[in-house]
Amino acid sequence: MSDPVSIIRAARPSAAPRLAIVLGSGLSGFADSLEGATAIPYQELPGFPLPGVSSHRRELVIGHLAGVEIAVLAGRAHVYEHGKADVMRAPIETMKALGAEALVLTNAAGSLRADMPPGALMAISDHINFSGRNPLIGIADDSRFTDMTNAYDAGLRGRLKAAAARLGIPLNEGVYMWFLGPNFETPAEIRMARTLGADAVGMSTVPETILARHAGLAVAGVSTITNLAAGMTGEALSHDETKAVGARAVGDLSRLLTAFVSEFAQ
Repeated sequence: MSDPVSIIRAARPSAAPRLAIVLGSGLSGFADSLEGATAIPYQELPGFPLPGVSSHRRELVIGHLAGVEIAVLAGRAHVYEHGKADVMRAPIETMKALGAEALVLTNAAGSLRADMPPGALMAISDHINFSGRNPLIGIADDSRFTDMTNAYDAGLRGRLKAAAARLGIPLNEGVYMWFLGPNFETPAEIRMARTLGADAVGMSTVPETILARHAGLAVAGVSTITNLAAGMTGEALSHDETKAVGARAVGDLSRLLTAFVSEFAQ
């Protein structure tokens, strides 16, 4: 069986993306903005897990944006779908092997701040792993002791903020807390998360960040706020709301990512 890199280069011989982007819930349409794109279904790439969430596509798209070749993972698998914390290892290590220098992770998240309502964007400055899972468990060498001091690269975050300012898009900054899911959090868990210093909660991103840092990729993260967290409004939470708000916010996020890629090229 061929490895993913060989299959990708057979489909796109010149593939050498400098940047990879993982698209979260409701955001897969961003992949359609790439020019001269090559799309490869995950089913054709050994080790690439198939997302089972309805708002996630299942393909790798490589093309140009703002004059830069990038790779877009249109859809991600979650730990709660497969039960494996390292479920995204093959896609992330493949991006590194193709030559990517950095990984941008996007997600849909619940806000713990009243001043960061649905539709807002948040640059992730740090994370809290509350899942009890770690994708590096089982690695036998000392590389497993990966430093996470600068998990979300300050330079990349600065470029995100500069791009947002240039576009006039408000960009919050905060700490993302990973809950395993798939159920939404309880009001008591949200009160705990706020006490521990979290600004947003979600069910992804942290394991990919750990895997990316282990692989030597710089990481930036952006959350699309799709709801106020449990107990803040008294209303029930649903994935339909996540998808709907994510779809409405995709315009701002797409413009931000395009401007960021342009910044990245300089």
